[in-house]
Amino acid sequence: MTSVSSPERTMTSPDSPPRTFTLAAKPRALTPLDPATVTLSVLIPVYNELNTIETILDRVHATPVRKEIICVDDYSTDGTRERLVALHEAGYIDRLVLQPENGGKGKAIRTALANSTGDIVIVQDADLEYDPADWPVLLEPIIAGKADACFGSRFLGGPHRVLYYWHSVGNTLLTLWSNMLTNLNLTDMETCYKAVRGELARSLVGELKSDRFGFEPEITARLARRDARIFEVPISYAGRTYAEGKKINWRDGIAAFWHILKFNVFA
Repeated sequence: MTSVSSPERTMTSPDSPPRTFTLAAKPRALTPLDPATVTLSVLIPVYNELNTIETILDRVHATPVRKEIICVDDYSTDGTRERLVALHEAGYIDRLVLQPENGGKGKAIRTALANSTGDIVIVQDADLEYDPADWPVLLEPIIAGKADACFGSRFLGGPHRVLYYWHSVGNTLLTLWSNMLTNLNLTDMETCYKAVRGELARSLVGELKSDRFGFEPEITARLARRDARIFEVPISYAGRTYAEGKKINWRDGIAAFWHILKFNVFA
């Protein structure tokens, strides 16, 4: 005969004393979104991207996704700021924030996030390295209700431009260091493409502190602490050279090791 109690189950038999075991934990319930009504908030931090801003906005508008476009100009000095104002007045941008001084990419993303309302949010760099055509595969695990966040990995086999070897080594080491402290098994922690459920992302606004490129390790650490369900999918990547305007440098890479330690251990 078997007697049942929750959450433990006791088994008895004529020849043995009662044995008690704990029921296995239930898997998390799926939390799907309606694909017909889901809205994506596209957060675009911009600094001196006059040569690419219109192209990336064209690509964003070409995606078959209901979206709101939020641009934050981080005090550009090359004419980008004025061009963004004109694009906003023409209805090409839903919300435009003009920062009163240069505060860094992380601060610009926080500002855009605080102005978002979408069911899902994603950061879109204005430099053409990341392609909005990859959004459907990024959004699918979240819309299906399997994920709270989905990272687009540049190292899972998608097409990519061949560039700097030592950058790839640095990315591998930073991801390894981050994984050791978050207990995640990501392949690309530093990726720009991190799609996150809107309510979860906005709940982090008051916690996020990084102003420059420390945003990536910080939000990864914050999501891990929230026990978010994180998926990872392959994306394409068309990296640019420093002559083409790439801004991140070796100092940011060194700083990232500290950011990973700081936001996983001390924050």
